[in-house]
Amino acid sequence: MARTAGSHSALTAPRIREAAQVLFAQQGFAAVSMRQIAAEVGVQVGALYNYTADKQSLLFDLMTAHLEDLLAALDARPLPEDPVAALEVFTRFHIRFHAERPDAVFIAYMELRNLTPDNFAAVEALRHRYEDRLTAILASGQQTGAFRIEDPRIATMAIIAMLTGVNTWFRQSGRLSLEDVEAIYWDMTRRMVAD
Repeated sequence: MARTAGSHSALTAPRIREAAQVLFAQQGFAAVSMRQIAAEVGVQVGALYNYTADKQSLLFDLMTAHLEDLLAALDARPLPEDPVAALEVFTRFHIRFHAERPDAVFIAYMELRNLTPDNFAAVEALRHRYEDRLTAILASGQQTGAFRIEDPRIATMAIIAMLTGVNTWFRQSGRLSLEDVEAIYWDMTRRMVAD
């Protein structure tokens, strides 16, 4: 396959990542070949190795980029001191951030099994950093009596699983807007910890 016009380095690397993300989300990591990614981008398969060592590295890069973006976006959003208000901000943030990136979210959660042990450990460390932010909110609310929970870490896992689940069913064309969904899920989250 001949190199297509305009496949310059600065343009090709992001196109490779985008093509891999779409293909991994649609077909699964194991089913996608480097040849398919190259065809989608319009380059020879050998050219991919100028940008990534292998398919595993590409998967790892996609996952870490998603989690680093998630952490940076959360860090850019100051959380209120009040744990109830902070939990609402976190809840709404999580739903909105993930709804805007369905392919990245799907890969980040469904393709963990395909990471090498070292890559899995690095991705898990990033996930724990994000989860720790919610655990801190819940622990603060537990200490002040605002939340009635036995274990902030278990509550963290339950809340994140519930919030991330929105991506499996929410569609912009559905009967509820994203704002409606945020409000409903905030009410459910609040009731989980405060009622």
